[in-house]
Amino acid sequence: MDELNPSKRKKVINLLKKFEENRKNVSESIMTFNFNKQRIKHLSELNDVKENCKGILYWMFRDIRTQDNWALLFAQKIAVKRNVPLHICFCIMPSFLNASMRYYKFLLKGLMEIEEECKQLNLNFHLLHGEPNESILKFVKTYNMGAVIVDFYPLKLPMLWIDNVQKNLPEDIPIYQIDAHNIVPCWYASSKQEFAAKTIRNKINTKLQEFLTEFPPVIKHPYLTKEKFENNNWDITLQDVEASKPTTEITWAKPGYRNGIKELENFIQNHLQKYGDERNNPLSNVISNLSPWFHFGMISVQRCILEIQEYKGLYKKSVESFMEEAIIRRELSDNFCFYNEKYDLVEGAYPWAIKTLNKHRKDTRKYVYSLSQLENSKTHDDLWNACQNQMIITGKMHGFLRMYWAKKLLEWTEIPEIALEWANYLNNKYSIDGCDPNGYVGCMWSICGVHDHGWPERDIFGKIRYMNYNGCKRKFNVAEFVMKWGKKKASELI
Repeated sequence: MDELNPSKRKKVINLLKKFEENRKNVSESIMTFNFNKQRIKHLSELNDVKENCKGILYWMFRDIRTQDNWALLFAQKIAVKRNVPLHICFCIMPSFLNASMRYYKFLLKGLMEIEEECKQLNLNFHLLHGEPNESILKFVKTYNMGAVIVDFYPLKLPMLWIDNVQKNLPEDIPIYQIDAHNIVPCWYASSKQEFAAKTIRNKINTKLQEFLTEFPPVIKHPYLTKEKFENNNWDITLQDVEASKPTTEITWAKPGYRNGIKELENFIQNHLQKYGDERNNPLSNVISNLSPWFHFGMISVQRCILEIQEYKGLYKKSVESFMEEAIIRRELSDNFCFYNEKYDLVEGAYPWAIKTLNKHRKDTRKYVYSLSQLENSKTHDDLWNACQNQMIITGKMHGFLRMYWAKKLLEWTEIPEIALEWANYLNNKYSIDGCDPNGYVGCMWSICGVHDHGWPERDIFGKIRYMNYNGCKRKFNVAEFVMKWGKKKASELI
């Protein structure tokens, strides 16, 4: 293990202790905290909470954590001000964007941790089932909620749920959306779709000082509900879920805030030093591996940045590289999906990319594979097969290889539309961090040149950036990677 400044190491380890202390802190009132209003998006014309209500509802679905959560903090501030209980609802959907049962099981264990934390904080956690918009509306009306606070998730399906709830809420109940996922709220960082990282970078960086602040704690809630609710039945939670294989859970990542903090500590202590130089080598174990916790919101990116930036004096290049990926690139993905409803379609690409893809859509492909062949890693390319196997087995693929993997789909399918559709399908089904703006934009970058520029023209790709096997060999030891992952039989794993 790399030896770091003992005081720095102690600080990271003490995050878990601070988490426990904050949960017990009833002396510091949430009312004294000056909440940044730019984090709030009013989805209704009302600003006042419904009179004579019996509680405030936080509709959680993207940020599954109690601490370091701006949406929950805002909800608690309203509830304390109104002297009412605070309720948290999460709705288990029957299906979600081709997500597998493995994805659902990871989610469920994180929610079980939330329930335990809520009990200690005097918060009411409710596990709902069915279509989220219908379940939330029913809960609000049945239990006389005075306001709804909801997470920000810029994919079409969640935005459709929120829009439906907003339109069907009783007129005297306001709904607020809080971007607790990004450091700089998506709608505040930019009011339009940004062309590339270079056009959004300065817009975010100039606002970081305003938003990259420490979190106050969620306090033990002083107002208890008098309603009688049935206990959440975790044993039957997934019985109505229509999710595909794989069903086996991943073992390298454990759900929940505490495990996310432990992974953060592991990254800082053992990998951060080399991250800047070796992060693009799939055989160098230096990446953070935090994407599952980021995707489910089980750990705040802001919390990670607050801790990692303290090492800038020791590892300047690594810290800056991590901040570029975790802040600029990640928030750029949210920007694209928020402002472009065709984020998962070729029509959502830039005009230059659509033009070049159309020009070359009838080019002859040397190899054309079916979805079944691709899903079962049955191509002529041992590196691509190894990438697919790695994703099936671990629920994760190295970022550099994900680009190669997706670009080959453009080369081996009949038309770009099929390539993009199958890339999104496979990524959502097998990646534990799938069903995410980062995944959709990663596929769009690889296949449709989003956030990129034109390159020398070639067959099939046109001016879309090209990647090939020999290029990968110059980056890392392909034979070693194939030896590790290529001999697995994907058909036995699915």
